[in-house]
Amino acid sequence: MTARRILLVIGGGIAAYKSLDLIRRLKERGFSVRAILTAGGAEFVTPLSVATLTGERCFRELFDLTDEHDVGHIRLARDADLVVVAPATADLLAKLANGLANDLASTALLATTAPILAAPAMNPTMWANAATRRNVERLKADGVAFVGPATGLMAERGESGLGRMSEPLDIVAAVEARLGAGASGPLAGKRVLVTSGPTHEPIDPVRVLANRSSGRQGHAIAEAAARAGAAVTLISGPVVIPDPAGVTIVRVETAREMLLAVEAALPADIGVFAAAVADWRTEGAPQKIKKGAGGPPSLALVENPDILATVARRADRPGLLVGFAAETENVVEHAKAKLARKGCDLIVANDVSPESGVMGGDANTVHLVTEDGVESWPPMSKADVAETLVARFAALHGLKK
Repeated sequence: MTARRILLVIGGGIAAYKSLDLIRRLKERGFSVRAILTAGGAEFVTPLSVATLTGERCFRELFDLTDEHDVGHIRLARDADLVVVAPATADLLAKLANGLANDLASTALLATTAPILAAPAMNPTMWANAATRRNVERLKADGVAFVGPATGLMAERGESGLGRMSEPLDIVAAVEARLGAGASGPLAGKRVLVTSGPTHEPIDPVRVLANRSSGRQGHAIAEAAARAGAAVTLISGPVVIPDPAGVTIVRVETAREMLLAVEAALPADIGVFAAAVADWRTEGAPQKIKKGAGGPPSLALVENPDILATVARRADRPGLLVGFAAETENVVEHAKAKLARKGCDLIVANDVSPESGVMGGDANTVHLVTEDGVESWPPMSKADVAETLVARFAALHGLKK
């Protein structure tokens, strides 16, 4: 079997150091890797390191007579099954979105006929900038796929947020999902977006508002969808369970970060919003709040964005939109009200009262609520619930085409 061919474009950012591990991980899985190192990328990793790991010449210059004679930038661009841009800087995304070609990397990106997968990496303010958002939306409309960005600490001291490049293994999972589009299964060729776990809303640098969600059900759904042939993006709040296999993972902390990550991951064919998103947040104190004679501090709560309802109103709303209702009483009645209020197609409702053992446990009992009625399932393991739900999602998505 011929090795699948990856052309890796390494942009100029501190995240370029991760590209070396990415090459190693791809090679471990039998991929053939060629790399284009931008001028900015060469400030962070050396051409020798890239060439050593790929086992190929490291390509750098557009007007290099040796490279043009031997390979040529057009052949380099087209002799690949997938082009991966990691890190995909704001500059590279802007060039690709606007058709600029003034170096080898941007020229190859315009000349390729292969699908493109971008792993953004930049400061959170740059990622949130209106120009970057426009470029990302244009690229998605043009068929460019994205993995990440993730949330976390930045290279700049004291800065954190959404903008970190996804980890190499997450990018590898996205590569395998992208190249496995022809795989068999009821969701083959479909893009599925899943949210999972809790969100943590900071009170101060060491305390958070949180909930007891373990993420087990959302993660099981993501893994089941991947086994069904889908290209899955899992946006996960803070959890301590293992990553599911075969999915692209975006890690976030807060509800606002989760909304940004969800919007970045659209469009999708099916959206499954299983995360237990905190309804409220407080504007976190910059330093740890100390006990004092004045008694406990008062926390002014602000309502978090409604992620499910926001997605339901978007023009690129998933064809099948699934919400979850975790309730402690009147489970079905609350789920029916949520279905009407949120604008989704299906609510998966469950009882999460302490005596149920659902939150943090391995079993679940769910009710499927649609406009046509309620279907109550017997108790099952969360893995079995996930498999059964994914089969139902595939059938419902087929009916909605």
